[in-house]
Amino acid sequence: MINTSEHEGDVVAHQDLNPYGPSRTPEGEVYRPDRLSKTATLGAIVAAAVLAFAFALVLWLALKQTNLPAFGPSNVTRALSSATIAAVLVVTGGLTWLWVRDEHQNNPRWQLENVKPRPKWRTVLTYLVSYLSPAALVVAVLAIPLSATRLYLDGISVDQGFRTQFLTRMADEVSLSDMNYIDMPTYYPAGWFWLGGRLANMLGIPGWEAFQPWAIISMAVAASVLVPVWQRIIGSLPVATGIALVTTSVILAMNAEEPYAAIVAMGIPAMLVLASRIATGDKFALAGGIIYLGVSATFYTLFTGAIALSAVAVCLLTAAVLKRSIKPVLWLAVLGVGSILIALVSWGPFLLASLNGAERSGDSATHYLPLEGTQFPVPFLAPSVLGLLCLFGLAYLVVRFHDSDVRALWVGLAVFYAWMGMSMAVTLIGNTLLGFRLDTVLVLIFATAGVLGIADYRLVSVYQLYPTQIKERTAANLTTIIVIAMLLGGLHYAQDLPQKNAHPIDLAYTDTDGYGERADLYPAGSARYYNEINTHLLDQGFEPSETVVLTDELDFLSFYPYRGFQAFTSHYANPLGEFGNRNAFIEELAVSSWDELADPQSFNDALNESPWTPPEVFIFRGSVDDPDAGWKYDIAEDLYPNNPNVRFRGVFFNPSSFDQAWEAKQVGPFVVVTHNE
Repeated sequence: MINTSEHEGDVVAHQDLNPYGPSRTPEGEVYRPDRLSKTATLGAIVAAAVLAFAFALVLWLALKQTNLPAFGPSNVTRALSSATIAAVLVVTGGLTWLWVRDEHQNNPRWQLENVKPRPKWRTVLTYLVSYLSPAALVVAVLAIPLSATRLYLDGISVDQGFRTQFLTRMADEVSLSDMNYIDMPTYYPAGWFWLGGRLANMLGIPGWEAFQPWAIISMAVAASVLVPVWQRIIGSLPVATGIALVTTSVILAMNAEEPYAAIVAMGIPAMLVLASRIATGDKFALAGGIIYLGVSATFYTLFTGAIALSAVAVCLLTAAVLKRSIKPVLWLAVLGVGSILIALVSWGPFLLASLNGAERSGDSATHYLPLEGTQFPVPFLAPSVLGLLCLFGLAYLVVRFHDSDVRALWVGLAVFYAWMGMSMAVTLIGNTLLGFRLDTVLVLIFATAGVLGIADYRLVSVYQLYPTQIKERTAANLTTIIVIAMLLGGLHYAQDLPQKNAHPIDLAYTDTDGYGERADLYPAGSARYYNEINTHLLDQGFEPSETVVLTDELDFLSFYPYRGFQAFTSHYANPLGEFGNRNAFIEELAVSSWDELADPQSFNDALNESPWTPPEVFIFRGSVDDPDAGWKYDIAEDLYPNNPNVRFRGVFFNPSSFDQAWEAKQVGPFVVVTHNE
């Protein structure tokens, strides 16, 4: 179980740690033999992060020197990925078994004076493997299958295009600028993308190309940091490693395509436990909660909002029911203020612009309701290894409800399910709360509880009964059986992870990258002309970060840091950019270019009357040799509550309107129109 009696300090008498009574086993020594001090916890977190960063980066660089085939048409990378996954789990499982076996050998009949220290080399090796095994799992599942492509999961398709555009922007400049619009603070949380931009600068590669390594490295770091975090919470290195590996596997199966959200999700179960300890005045937990919530708000606000609401509920429940004191509310206030101050690093400029009266329109980020958003997930009923683990988790949550940390997990589940219900209900007023995205979080909580339940079962079945009711050999065999069952179940689930991501991996090979190539060596799409367009613009003296381009070719803006006059859809557009008003302006220009704005001077005057910085470059679909057909631009319209929720409608510009002060050039299927005065 999660023991809460040590929240206030590092040293507690054995009898205070024993939930089974003073005559039973000294549970503090048995279940929490590896608990880290505060100083050791901080050192372990930093060490895990640095080691995982270096480990993932070196392996990624090494894999880029190989010549593995594309994932889709060949099973070679699947086989290599599965073999690596098996090796990671077997080595980790073997060392874990030796670690827990030592509990029997080193504590015969609980006579602590007879403890024999583990070999130092094995202690160091076990810690190293335990801390790096989650990172190794990320590399095995993602880096190996993607080794022959420069793109990440989902390639450059749909939402990945916006994310790549943002990383390209952050690699081009240090300031927290909007991914698309010029002279505008960012609306989308910039933390993960800003750090990725720095990695791109360090490696000397463009932002779009840094998306893959940064996604892999950042997820590997977050996954490895979970081990010392849970080791501090639980006090057991094997249990902490198990939680970290299970969390990593779930994330890789359910949310790997959105790495910055995945990183936040990984820490949510731990944050729920910390919330119960914050409510009791644990200052170390409070510091951890402030950092987690503050940083997560700069990464992904939906998960941050849900977990912050859970923390509020935990503290209020503790204040009103358990403690009957205002102190938990005061600790909650400190948590809120501290985390908000960190979040303002990213959100401050946007909020300041909003408070100063900047006009807003076209904010439709929550206008999305897929089928999974219409149902409540029940992962513990799924006919799978993960479903069985979640069922163990449900049983553990019920049996250990008296524990304050477990109650915090229940509060989190209640808040997340309520969020989903509210998301379904507010569809009546034309909106959602994107409740379907919390599916991953719910699975993580149940799966984490499942690992704790298995550990708790081992504690009860082995330590409570040994040596009075079962023999030493039986106790050791039970431990071995549990380790083997966990290992085989994990291997069964984890080796299928590359196949679960098969479609997103295939898109990484079939989409055309920023160098105009397809990684599967098939002919590239129209994006192969982007480099020629960029060269043409550079030759005319246009500076990408200062040049506004009107184009519906989002991938062009994903690969090159030009400023877009209009975002591709309203769902990721900055509300300060007035997406709807810009659409109306663009359509009016296109329609009027065939009559009152057919005269080039009139067209230029109308363009310059734009309330926003007007475009200096247009990229259309069409032909300079067929002016009567017009040049096409696709306007994106929000169709919510329909699903799909976006419609693209073509409007055509009159080429005659660009006769003066503009130059048109045909580049493949594109007409590139540039201002030449």
